[in-house]
Amino acid sequence: MEVKKTAFVGLGVMGFPMAGHLARAGHAVTVYNRSGAKATQWTEKIGAAHGGKSAPTPAAAAAGMDLVMVCVGNDDDVRAVTLGPDGVLAAMKPGAVLVDHTTASATLARELYAAAKNRGVRFLDAPVSGGQAGAENGKLTIMVGGDADAFGLAEPVLSCYARAVTLMGGPGSGQLTKMVNQICIAGLVQGLSEGINFGMRAGLDIERVLDVIGKGAAQSWQMDNRGKTMAADKFDFGFAVDWMRKDLGICFAQARADGAALPVTALIDQFYARIQARGGGRWDTSSLIRLLRDKP
Repeated sequence: MEVKKTAFVGLGVMGFPMAGHLARAGHAVTVYNRSGAKATQWTEKIGAAHGGKSAPTPAAAAAGMDLVMVCVGNDDDVRAVTLGPDGVLAAMKPGAVLVDHTTASATLARELYAAAKNRGVRFLDAPVSGGQAGAENGKLTIMVGGDADAFGLAEPVLSCYARAVTLMGGPGSGQLTKMVNQICIAGLVQGLSEGINFGMRAGLDIERVLDVIGKGAAQSWQMDNRGKTMAADKFDFGFAVDWMRKDLGICFAQARADGAALPVTALIDQFYARIQARGGGRWDTSSLIRLLRDKP
């Protein structure tokens, strides 16, 4: 494996373990996080054992690096760490690759692709699926938009924390694919919630039900990984309702631009708003079943 000089900007529940996989694979890693305490925690826990350091600004982290990965909250957060005098693009060397793992808009992806190109830097929009567990286990699915040459340079490095890394098309294609992913998940979780609630109210052994139907056409990742915890009323397994609503907002904006109808997704988004109103914004997305289980 060819060792690369890498920077990772954003050490949240996803970025912290992703950067760790890079260091464990032998890459030279410099991290930046808006909260310096989190960067210190990473260097003490992972950097000290596998090599790695922190930097005071995104630009300082990115200087001289072969690849720079970003994983932050939303479009504005991405702009804050990539553009301007302290952003990574101000310091990246020509030919380096900027990879944005944030779930953001396709419009932003195309904006950053153009900004990077003007500086002689390559850009890939590369949102991920698999949640916190996927990041920790190095089993994320990464959907990528950008040029084939940039993808060829980045793919071996991204594979350090992924089970699949796929080029979907030009700039923005990764983000558009992630939107499809979130739309599909919303419908699946609601259907699973209704089925589990129905079975429990009918007096069935719901764990046995899930074991049986999980071997047939109803099987899904959501059923395999969340079905039994939903039945047990446990909702602390990663991807939060607040984040899902942010992602669905991006989907709705794109759908309006494209003239695409999302009637079921819009309804489920309203259900998630009710979960937030009950104080469940940090519950994971499988908490939709709470609306069926609880009295209004």
